[in-house]
Amino acid sequence: MSIPLLQYKPSSQNQRVAGYEVGNEDTPRTYRIEDCGYDTEIQNLIWAAYRQIFSEHETLKFHRQKNLESQLKNRAITVRDFIRGLAKSEAFRRLVVETNSNYRIVEVCLKRLLGRTSYNKDEEIAWSIKIATLGWGGFVDALLDSEEYLTNFGENTVPYQRRRYKDRPFNLVTPRYGNYWRDKEENERYKSGDISNFLEMASGIQIRTVNPTPVSTANIQIPDMTKNTKPQGIPVSVSSSASFPFR
Repeated sequence: MSIPLLQYKPSSQNQRVAGYEVGNEDTPRTYRIEDCGYDTEIQNLIWAAYRQIFSEHETLKFHRQKNLESQLKNRAITVRDFIRGLAKSEAFRRLVVETNSNYRIVEVCLKRLLGRTSYNKDEEIAWSIKIATLGWGGFVDALLDSEEYLTNFGENTVPYQRRRYKDRPFNLVTPRYGNYWRDKEENERYKSGDISNFLEMASGIQIRTVNPTPVSTANIQIPDMTKNTKPQGIPVSVSSSASFPFR
């Protein structure tokens, strides 16, 4: 039996009320499958989904989910199913889920899947308990099957940042991993000329102690190197410019 979502009181946030802002270049564009009449338009929708879920400025080839793309192009699945597949993909798990704590995962996924920030710490705690009890897949299903998601995006709209009248977009303020993971990666990276590298090398050197052994010279026999024979024959030079005559 799964634990029900803990009750929390939503704070007063701007995405919960209707806005009166005048649209400009910062207004997020809405991508709907019913607006896609050509292949290029549905391809733009697919890239918008990748940008929203992976929050990458460039989608790498091995991050793409081509089976899901093919099903969406053939209208075999809805946009919500496509978003669900991207969030549950191994690439997303490796890039985002495995590099963050449950609290930060909740923060990231509320922004990318529901298009808003968390109301408060109580909401982050409530959803993190869902991750602990239902697992990652169950948490994704709970968000995408929620009334809030269906009300704002339905079956055929790519999630987007619902209100932004100040500050930067979510994909800029919420990278794939938090400061603590980035600092950990930075500290473990080898830096040329860093004093810590020298200290680590010096501490890893094993100094072998040499114990001197006294040696007695009383029994050492020195060989006789003197020559008792004289050289025989006539000296001959191999140099053609020798000054003495040949005999």
